[in-house]
Amino acid sequence: MEQRDSASSTLSSSSSSSKKVIGQEKLEIINWEDFEQEVARLWSLSSALTEAKEKKQSLEEKLRSLIQVKAESLDRSNELEEMREKLEARRSVMERTSTRSKVAAEDARMQEERLGMEVRSLLVAGTALSVARKRLQESNRLLAGERGYLHLQKLQKMLHVRQQFMISQVSLLYPVKIVVGPKQEQELESFPSSSRSGNHAASKPVNPGSFTILGLHLTMVPFTKMSLFTDKKEVQRSATALGYIAHAVSLVASYLEVPLRYPLRLGGSRSYIKDYASSIEPTSSDLSSNTTVSSNTKPVEFPLFLEGQDTTRSAYAVFLLNKDIEQLLNFIGVKSLGPRHVLANLKELTKTIQSPDYIDT
Repeated sequence: MEQRDSASSTLSSSSSSSKKVIGQEKLEIINWEDFEQEVARLWSLSSALTEAKEKKQSLEEKLRSLIQVKAESLDRSNELEEMREKLEARRSVMERTSTRSKVAAEDARMQEERLGMEVRSLLVAGTALSVARKRLQESNRLLAGERGYLHLQKLQKMLHVRQQFMISQVSLLYPVKIVVGPKQEQELESFPSSSRSGNHAASKPVNPGSFTILGLHLTMVPFTKMSLFTDKKEVQRSATALGYIAHAVSLVASYLEVPLRYPLRLGGSRSYIKDYASSIEPTSSDLSSNTTVSSNTKPVEFPLFLEGQDTTRSAYAVFLLNKDIEQLLNFIGVKSLGPRHVLANLKELTKTIQSPDYIDT
């Protein structure tokens, strides 16, 4: 009955709806004989629809569970990917650490080899130092012995005594005196000399021409003014005096074992002095580099006399001769009296060497 009531309600509703759509759609008219079949068909359709809804709901539940499982699977997959990335990062860190450790091990090996070489060199140096210490002790023992430093001092004093004797012979051979009167000469014993302290401000003689060597004056006037009216004998006496001075300087230098910077070629009143520097013409390359004079360089000779010579060359020769005397004075620790005092410097040289203080120097 209920099914029929529902079917009738359905029909009434369909009839009402069909009324509404009259003119829009063509209605299907069912005969009364087919009504039961149509109701049965509708009932089967309704039950099929209900069954479909139930299946849909069950499918929704299954799909929901599948979606949840898929979501969980995706989460696990993401976690696994993150873990894989972390693992790769740690693997790269480990590789870099391994590379650095290999480099550090290689550096350590090289440092170990270098330290081994340094240790071996230190051992060799220690051995050499020990040998040097033994030699130093032996040298100190020898110096403290009978033939040590005291013996060397005694030998040096003996050498100075011998040098004093030889220089005294030179002084006797070529005595340098000062003229104190018109015809009087005396040895220059109270002559104010330069000291070893270097103060010689008031130590120069008043007149260089007042000195004589073997009674001959060394006059510098002909070297500055030479004319036809110049006294020839005075020129000859100056040349002879310069020859005496050159011989005396040569003897003193040989006794003191001092090689003269300007060597002498002795010839009495026709002596010459050599200058190696004048034979070298400076060039641009020589100015930029240190140039040494070779042993085969030919020196320039300057005459220590005026006769037949250029006055400039002779005056330069006297200047070089005084430079040789200054060299000997500096060797014994005394300053020169000046470039114009040739005889005074020579006297100062011989007097200083013959003084008692020279033995203890």
